[in-house]
Amino acid sequence: MKQLPASYRDPSGFVFMDSGVLKRQINPVFFEEYDAAVNSGIYEKLFEKGWLIQHQEESRDEEKIILVPDQIPFINYPYEWCFTQYKHAAQLTLRLQMFLLEHGFSLKDASAFNITFHKGKPVFIDTLSIERYKEMEPWRALQQFEQHFFGVLLLAETRGARYLKTVSHQINGVDLKETAKLLSWKTRFHPVIYPNIHLMAKNDSGHSSSSPAKSPEISKESQLKILKVLEMHIAGMSLAESTEWTAYYNQTNYDQASFQRKKELIQQWSNDLNVKTAIDLGGNDGTFARELSASIEQIIVSDIDQAAIDHCYQTELESSHNRILPLVIDLMQPSPAIGFGNEERESFTDRIIKLQPELSLALALIHHITLTGNVPFEMSATYFAQISEYLIIEFPDREDSWVQFILDSKRDARHLFEDYGLSAFAKAYSKHYHFDKQQIIEGTHRTLFLMRRK
Repeated sequence: MKQLPASYRDPSGFVFMDSGVLKRQINPVFFEEYDAAVNSGIYEKLFEKGWLIQHQEESRDEEKIILVPDQIPFINYPYEWCFTQYKHAAQLTLRLQMFLLEHGFSLKDASAFNITFHKGKPVFIDTLSIERYKEMEPWRALQQFEQHFFGVLLLAETRGARYLKTVSHQINGVDLKETAKLLSWKTRFHPVIYPNIHLMAKNDSGHSSSSPAKSPEISKESQLKILKVLEMHIAGMSLAESTEWTAYYNQTNYDQASFQRKKELIQQWSNDLNVKTAIDLGGNDGTFARELSASIEQIIVSDIDQAAIDHCYQTELESSHNRILPLVIDLMQPSPAIGFGNEERESFTDRIIKLQPELSLALALIHHITLTGNVPFEMSATYFAQISEYLIIEFPDREDSWVQFILDSKRDARHLFEDYGLSAFAKAYSKHYHFDKQQIIEGTHRTLFLMRRK
């Protein structure tokens, strides 16, 4: 049994790995609360709604109760979500709290890390956050909700999407005093923002709100009204921020025939592999990930561009497949390991290597990594090879217009990239891969490769 480094904050229990299976231990101090939830049927109601990860009780004795939750292949973090994902995670937390209040329970914390995206939707994963509601007691986790969700969303909406990354360096949530300073003075008169940010900031000590604090009594009905108004405000939030990649496929240097041929090659090659999992690195809005074989059950689409991933997420919401997990990841600086001992939240790369998706896509990516990011072919080959057995990679040669554009931008440093070419690429990648297939995409200066790890 190995307790996970992320599971140390709550004395009610912890999460651990047992022969590769994730399990949760409940300590005696929480037995009474857990049994109250079980006997009320609240867990079953939340399972039916899909709001809480399902679990089975494996065993119990005087010292511990062991739960086995449904296994989630890839835990993702708030700073990897697009704006709409962040909104939906916040709304789920509020709806969960309102539902619990109506049934005599409450969330004892509202950390954004209690949510992850699984099968296309946000799901609450911290079973032990559910405790019995105490009459007239205000929601103790409201301030934590503002720090982890509402403050972040407001800053992203008014200051830019980069603020969606805030909890990557403020793991306990954004400082509400700092949030208040960054918001317009007009928000001091806003009926939702003032009480939830400015007024709350006056009591913000910079720490989590999970510790008991002196608060006025407030009825359950009043709390439900406050939470409903907050949830409605968040539902109406939007991010007016577009990027050059939002309409990337409308301005690509392919003609329609070449674009279609590239799709066909990806379909054919992935069909032949008969794999179940994949990751599309630099996958933009997921256009080509959707061309992958129907046999693939889970696909992670990662891209630096927030707007493209937001579009990917919203497209996936309308799909019945729910096999794509979109994440905002800058491959040149993916999410680092954070928290106590740098072990509380794993880096993106470590989680991907553990997941080992069978197939990686790297389409229209290598020239950006190599020429813009200055990453040598040897380094990118090593990186890709540690992730997946198979790699479909697109190589644009020096005559490609995007390559020309990037090289022209180098000006006096252009000579440093004289080695950029197919032969150098093939030499570096052949150290790690067998080249199973190779096809020039007709009408382009690009070659598609299917590689198999040595």
